[in-house]
Amino acid sequence: MKGLELTVAMVVSTAVMWYTCEGNCDLNPLILVPGSGGNQLEARLTDDYEPPSQLCGQRYPLCKERGGWFRLWFRPALLLAPFTQCFAHRMMLYYNPLIDDYDNTPGVETRVPCFGSTRSLLYLDPHFKRATLYMEPLVKALKHLGYVDSETLFGAPYDFRYGLAADGHPSRVGTKFLEDLKDLIEKASISNGGKPVILVSHSLGGLFVLQLLNRNPPSWRKQFIKHFVALSTPWGGAVQESRNLASGYTLRAPLVDPLLVRDQQRSSESNLWLMPSPKVFGGLPLVVTENATYTANDVVQFLNDIGFSEAIDLYKSRIAPLVEQLPAPEVPVTCIFGSGVRTPETLFYDESGFDKQPEIMYGDGDGTVNMVSLAALQSEWANLKNQSLKTVRVEGASHLSMLRDAKGVKRVVKEIKDILGITSDKFMM
Repeated sequence: MKGLELTVAMVVSTAVMWYTCEGNCDLNPLILVPGSGGNQLEARLTDDYEPPSQLCGQRYPLCKERGGWFRLWFRPALLLAPFTQCFAHRMMLYYNPLIDDYDNTPGVETRVPCFGSTRSLLYLDPHFKRATLYMEPLVKALKHLGYVDSETLFGAPYDFRYGLAADGHPSRVGTKFLEDLKDLIEKASISNGGKPVILVSHSLGGLFVLQLLNRNPPSWRKQFIKHFVALSTPWGGAVQESRNLASGYTLRAPLVDPLLVRDQQRSSESNLWLMPSPKVFGGLPLVVTENATYTANDVVQFLNDIGFSEAIDLYKSRIAPLVEQLPAPEVPVTCIFGSGVRTPETLFYDESGFDKQPEIMYGDGDGTVNMVSLAALQSEWANLKNQSLKTVRVEGASHLSMLRDAKGVKRVVKEIKDILGITSDKFMM
C-alpha cells in the first residue's frame, strides 16, 4: 500500500512540475524598473524633525505602521493645500557640501518597500487602486505569460528623488540602488537555472539601467543580461523638467498651487538629471521670456535666472559630465515609446516672471517626453556594429499608457514574447 501511495505521489509531483514548467520554465527572469514617482515610498519622523507648521507635526498622519512608518508617496491628502506643505517639506532633499552628496530633510527617514517584488509598483496607493494605477496592467499581462512574482518576475523600486553623479562625486543612495539592482539580477538568474535576465524599465528607470550596464564589464553583461527593454525613456531629458524647476508642476491637480511644490521639485537630484541635455536638444529654443531665449546649452544661465543659482555648480560638476554621452551597453536593446501626443516643446513666460505658469507651444512626443529625446538612441547608436537596437513607436500612446492601456501593454508584451521566442497566441491577454 505504501508503495502504491509513493507511486501516486511521484506521478502527482511530476505532473505538477510539468504543469509549472509549461508556464514558467521557458521564461527568462524579468525585472521591472519603474520611473520617477512609479513606486511607493515610506517615511518616519524622528525627534529631530522640525515641522513647517503645527499641522505637519509628529501626529500627522494619524495612521502609522509599527515603528512609526507611513506612506510618504503617494497619499491623496497631498492634493489638499494644507497637507501639500507637509508632503513637500518631508520629500525635500538637501545637498551637503561637506560630503558632496544629498540627504533627506533632517528628522525624516525614508525607505523603499517591497524591493524584489512588484507589489509597490502596481498602485501608488493600494487603497485607491483605480486612481493611482501604475504597473498593474503590465504585471497582469506578464503573469498571463506564466511569470510569477518573486520567482520569475521581480520589481526594483527605488527612491526616485535621488539620482547619480559623474565620476569623482558620490551619490550614496543612487549608487546603492545600482548595487541592489545588480544583486537582484544575479540572484534572479541563479534561481532560474542561470538564465540571463530581461530588464524592462519605464522612464527614469531606463537611465538608471543604462548606467548600471555601462558600469559593469562586458563579461558580466554577457552572462546576466538577455535584453534591455526601455519604455518611454527620456534619454536626453525633457522640456517638462524646465517647467518643474522654473514654476513648479502639480500634474494638473486643481487644488494645489504649483509654487507649494516648486522647492521640493528643485531639491530632487533626479530632476536636475532630467533637464534637457545639450547633446540631444542642442540649440532648440526651450524657454522664451521677454529678455532671453534659453536652449539646452544655456542651462546654467537658466538656473540662475529662475532664482535657483545654488544648483549651478551641482549641474556643472555632477550632471553635465554625466549626460555628455550615451554609451552603448552592447546588449540587445528595444526602445518602445509613444508618439503623436501633444508634448511641451517651448515654454513662454511673460512679464509676470517664473512664478506664473507659462504659455506652451506643443510638439511631438508622449505627452511628457519630447520625441527628440525618446528617439535619441536611433541616431546615437545607428552605426555601432556591436549594438543591437530596435525602436518601436506606438502612435497615440502617452507616457503612462504604455503601462496601463491595452494598446500599449499589448505592444510591450508582444516585444517580450519575441525576445522569449514565444510564437503562439496561447499566452495572449
